[in-house]
Amino acid sequence: MAKKAFCVLLICMGLAGPLFPRTQESAAGGFDKLQALAGEWEGTVAWTGKTASKVSAHYYVTGNGSAVVEDLSNGMTSVYHLDGADLRVTHYCAAQNQPRLRATSFGTDNSDIRFSFVDITNLRSPSDGHVSGLEIRFLETDHINITFQFTSNGKDAFELVDLRRKK
Repeated sequence: MAKKAFCVLLICMGLAGPLFPRTQESAAGGFDKLQALAGEWEGTVAWTGKTASKVSAHYYVTGNGSAVVEDLSNGMTSVYHLDGADLRVTHYCAAQNQPRLRATSFGTDNSDIRFSFVDITNLRSPSDGHVSGLEIRFLETDHINITFQFTSNGKDAFELVDLRRKK
């Protein structure tokens, strides 16, 4: 009976395989899209329900092609990199902490990448504000949106960064 159950399990795993995202290929494709952002960008930044203000961004590839740095003029930096089959980001926040996130879903052709919270350094108190999620949407070749989910005292707020490549 144990052999039969084991065979059924293997068959189910084989059939279920295509239902799960191919994260290694998605992560590599997502990282390629991030590398293509290299250059100068400008746009707006706004918290949910607040007036937008101007922001600029500088993207560059470093570490012999192993990392993409995103410098935003509002005092935040994010560094994206592959970690085996995972796409990760460390966000150096204006709140003076460093959340680390992992890509957990990819849109078709990596049209969007969602990152979920893994852990954080320099968080003084669990209720202190920090980025707890991040999504980047590739709207067009020269147009992206980044949404930061910011958690403070158990409540979420969202910051939308709308960027276009400088011509």
